[in-house]
Amino acid sequence: MEYAKNILETIGNTPLVKLNKIVEEIDALVLAKVETFNPGNSAKDRMAVKMVEDAEADGRLKPGGTIIEGTSGNTGMGLAIVAIIKGYKCIFVMADKQSKEKVDIMRAVGAEVVVCPTDVEPTDPRSYYSVSKRLAAETPNSWYVNQYDNPSNALAHYEQTGPEIWKQTDGKITHFVVGVGTGGTVSGIGKYLKEQNPDIKVWGIDTYGSVFKKYHETGIFDENEIYPYITEGIGEDILPKNVDFSIIDGFTKVTDKDAAVYTQKIAKEEGIFVGNSAGSAVKGLLQLKEHFSKDDVVVVLFHDHGSRYIGKMFNDDWMRENNFID
Repeated sequence: MEYAKNILETIGNTPLVKLNKIVEEIDALVLAKVETFNPGNSAKDRMAVKMVEDAEADGRLKPGGTIIEGTSGNTGMGLAIVAIIKGYKCIFVMADKQSKEKVDIMRAVGAEVVVCPTDVEPTDPRSYYSVSKRLAAETPNSWYVNQYDNPSNALAHYEQTGPEIWKQTDGKITHFVVGVGTGGTVSGIGKYLKEQNPDIKVWGIDTYGSVFKKYHETGIFDENEIYPYITEGIGEDILPKNVDFSIIDGFTKVTDKDAAVYTQKIAKEEGIFVGNSAGSAVKGLLQLKEHFSKDDVVVVLFHDHGSRYIGKMFNDDWMRENNFID
């Protein structure tokens, strides 16, 4: 009989799917690593398990403890699944720009959710960074995950996702394109791929309102670059330790409107129902098309599932309210 001992054993080995109509103007073979096939419907399941197991191993997370984290939703979902199997409680802190579906999903799997304002400085006591740290300090027998600076985040992708992509492309991958948020995905996968072939180019997708692109190009952390944006899951107003800028060859920025429009397009043109950062990644790919030739194999990572954005990018009323469609 073939079965998994629990749901955690189904994480990983997600498919690589050729993109067709949406990338017609790109000469290269474009393949999407569709991470929605993980049980929590995102790439974050991988690092959730890794971070918990590493914290258990060195005693940061003790039996019956409470897992506390600031999340845009997907890391929380992954951690909640791990917590259910391993017997922990969860408190997740989210910014109010995240979709209602994400908050509802967290609560559906038994997590306590605290919602904070988006439009405040990271150091503001109301920010989701500050609230996460405060709750961790106040809650007995708790562990603050801190996915931004937790090395197990990038390590999970170095050990799992990178080798999967290398094997699935038979080592023929030439470019890797991915949205950058906490930095674990781009840094872990990018490090592994470049160790196999230093000529592989790694492109980060950033959003307007985030500091990554300018910092990568100039070394300047420019606070004037920071302003509220709608795109979920990528970009930051801080520099997470997990973003290894030496691994990233370049960034391209995608507007909120383009990210939202292309999120819909992927569903309607490819039949792949994925989230907001996938829309950013595909538009970013098209912006980078002059970097690709007909012999190239380009892998783009689709982080999460479209069901988390039903009330937003997949809702035409919401799209009209934000002037993203006529």
